[in-house]
Amino acid sequence: MRVCVVGTGHVGLVTCASLAAVGHEVVGVDSDEAKIEQLKSGDSPFFEPGLPELVEEGLRSQRLRFSTQIADGAPEAEIVFICVGTPPRESGEANLVAVENATREVMQHLSRAAVIVEKSTVPAGTSERIRRTLQRERPDLAPQVDVVSNPEFLREGKAVEDATNPDRILIGADGERAFVPMRELYKPWIDRGVPVFETNIATAELAKHACNAFLSTKISFVNALARLCERAGADVVAVADVMGADDRIGRQFLNAGLGYGGYCFPKDLLAFERLASRLGYEFGLLREVATINDDAVRAAVEKVKDALWNMEDKRIAVLGLAFKPDTDDIRLSPSLALARQLLDEGAHVVGYDPVAGLEAKGEIPDLEVVNTMWEACEGAHCVVIATDWQEFKDADLERLRSTMAYPVVVDGRNIYEPAEMNRLGFTYYPTGRPVVS
Repeated sequence: MRVCVVGTGHVGLVTCASLAAVGHEVVGVDSDEAKIEQLKSGDSPFFEPGLPELVEEGLRSQRLRFSTQIADGAPEAEIVFICVGTPPRESGEANLVAVENATREVMQHLSRAAVIVEKSTVPAGTSERIRRTLQRERPDLAPQVDVVSNPEFLREGKAVEDATNPDRILIGADGERAFVPMRELYKPWIDRGVPVFETNIATAELAKHACNAFLSTKISFVNALARLCERAGADVVAVADVMGADDRIGRQFLNAGLGYGGYCFPKDLLAFERLASRLGYEFGLLREVATINDDAVRAAVEKVKDALWNMEDKRIAVLGLAFKPDTDDIRLSPSLALARQLLDEGAHVVGYDPVAGLEAKGEIPDLEVVNTMWEACEGAHCVVIATDWQEFKDADLERLRSTMAYPVVVDGRNIYEPAEMNRLGFTYYPTGRPVVS
């Protein structure tokens, strides 16, 4: 099929590459000229394992092209994906200006019946706004254009895996005419047995927000549980293992730590709460989830202060600056929130991340960023594990102890075993587990 994807961020670019990989003819469009030139040369503008290879494959097969002009992709497209950003407004509601503008420009160039697909995460009711825009821009063509909600369920760091081997496909439409081309688009996955959920549009729009809100709730629940375990002398990892053995609960997303971050969870949780309020329902649980998430970083800072007493003239190494491993995304990263609070306390903070160092330095100029974890830990009075990169899990702990000025580790991700840290002589502050001193 002929496909146009408007927006080549994390969602749009993975959508482009994965659809081209199964044989569709895809044009990725973005207004950022530098990004498009980079993509044309086969380079990815952000770190995502497996994505450069998938893009290169698409370019080599000539099934994938990139352009700064919607006119290069929209006129003959059977399906147009809207994958633009929906950042939060000051009120917390999603800012949908980019969605409207993309829709208007697509309609100005569309020359045939087609399907316009909401791929960006948008609040319920957005499809109706898009329909109004279609009618206003092209009353002659609007009756032949269907609107579909097809939310993405991509995890940063595993986006290629999730796109090529999804656990579900969600299609929201208000008529069979729109479902038919979407089934054709996803036929390679449907033939492999990937479950497809076909709903009305409002259900699909709401389901995406509901998924992210529930996962955020699980994370905040286990982080609140961690605070309780620390006070009771219990082990949150063991408690989570017991809980996770229950199929009704599941073990995923029950790992205590510094909380969720990144662009999606904080933004979508807030937008979902504001949507509920606008619809006349006060979803207070979501506000508490966000509060608990903020408390997780503050709790880690308090552990550093407990270990070091005064923070002035103390060198603190923060290992991991991206919001999660296998990405260079630092947006709303708990690691950076922690670094800022430590700097505010007067500490000398040195950060290291395998791929996100430059981005972090640009965000926090006062943060010293170095090229290896050993540079960061050299002479450190405390090391904070902020992102659970495999490199940190595999580190030589005896070398780590001998490198540091004080053998103090605050483990915000519980990547080390308390018994081993005790054997090696560390003062060890895990998360939701008793302190080893």
